[in-house]
Amino acid sequence: MKNNDYRILLVDDEPDILEFVSYNLRKENYEVITASNGEEGLKIAKKENPHLILLDVMMPGMDGIETCDQIRNTPELNETLIAFLTARGEDYSQVAGFDAGADDYITKPIKPKVLVSRIKALLRRYGQSQKSSSIQEFGNLTIDLDKYQVRYKDKKLDLPRKEFELLSLLTSRPGKVFHRDEILDKIWGNEVVVGGRTIDVHIRKLREKIGDKYIKTVKGVGYKFEA
Repeated sequence: MKNNDYRILLVDDEPDILEFVSYNLRKENYEVITASNGEEGLKIAKKENPHLILLDVMMPGMDGIETCDQIRNTPELNETLIAFLTARGEDYSQVAGFDAGADDYITKPIKPKVLVSRIKALLRRYGQSQKSSSIQEFGNLTIDLDKYQVRYKDKKLDLPRKEFELLSLLTSRPGKVFHRDEILDKIWGNEVVVGGRTIDVHIRKLREKIGDKYIKTVKGVGYKFEA
């Protein structure tokens, strides 16, 4: 898809931000729609079905977290990507955003070139999800979910089952912070009684094989995958 095939909804209560972001995205030929609050943004999203929504967290009335949660509970918007564009960079705010279903988190102020680059990366992800392929590609890392295969820098990696499942979980939602309890439940379930140290060991082994670039630690919370 070309840039002008993508529709982006920007929701922010600050007119300066609306103007700044809209100007820079329209320069790249994206179709941009704006809303000044969560209620209006939700209404427009249902009507226009955008490919991507840039959503401020701190807004009067219905804030960004609640707006995101409602969007994620709207079936016709299942494929829509959501990125928070906000001045708040605290971990707890990011965790709340990803828990509500956000795909990325962009902290302002941000330089125009960096903003455009992040938007392009997000929309590439939209294109990949539309292909409904079992193959995920993140730079030098390729994961084939159907074949249980991982390649890094064109070298095949033989990952034990739990390491593969852990990597697949983290890459299923790049940018989302997975809580330690959530990881334990989804990867180990009721198989055996394991502790948090088990996760740390598997993360360490994954990093030894694919480097430290991709898997990030969110102190006191859990882990996330960054493409």
